[in-house]
Amino acid sequence: MKNIQLELCAASVKAIELAKKYRFDRIEICQNLEQGGTTPSLGMIQFAVSKQVNTHVLIRQRIGDFIYDEDEIQVMVSDVKRCNLLGVKGVVVGALTRNKKIDIPTIIAMLESVQELDFTFHRAFDDIEDWKKAMDILIQLNFKRILTSGGKKSIDEGFYTAKEMVKYANGRIEIMIGGGVHSENIKKIAEEIKPTAIHFSGTTQIKQESESLFSSDYLEINEEKVKTILTQL
Repeated sequence: MKNIQLELCAASVKAIELAKKYRFDRIEICQNLEQGGTTPSLGMIQFAVSKQVNTHVLIRQRIGDFIYDEDEIQVMVSDVKRCNLLGVKGVVVGALTRNKKIDIPTIIAMLESVQELDFTFHRAFDDIEDWKKAMDILIQLNFKRILTSGGKKSIDEGFYTAKEMVKYANGRIEIMIGGGVHSENIKKIAEEIKPTAIHFSGTTQIKQESESLFSSDYLEINEEKVKTILTQL
């Protein structure tokens, strides 16, 4: 759809290469996609930048909730600084308090660590109860965009709240839809929610059959699935 940017959630070298092949507007690179994503390795970041794709990096020190202690915050601030040195275009961050509000001091610590990067607030936003107040805070902090599935685990569940979010944002901040985006709903998302951007991974769960003691199931990007999603737009 016209004017809607497409972002690929890229958790592998293959995904980065496909993002370049299909000319995605940008990528968000991460690792451990099966568990919601964590900060990728330096090598992954460098590889993405070398491919000359618009690279944004997930800053998430561990899986689980988004309530961090001082040591974890220190690690994430260091990751933001390192990403800036590696030449990425933006970082994707989020931190909450125990009462499900934005952890403003932690977010400010990340923002103040660099001046040049675009900041996206990730799907920790969907754990927040008062999303309107949270959005106003992120606008005041000069965030570029919010990644959301409308306060639910998937966009199909949060569809109508996501529409309200776009309306409430009113161009003050970009709203990017992600979480459960696939070929059967992406056109409806584009036409009815009218977000600034849509984010998806195009992955398939792979059951690994290996004699290794360390084999496990994993998510792998599926080029045919990516192509099918793109054709809907």
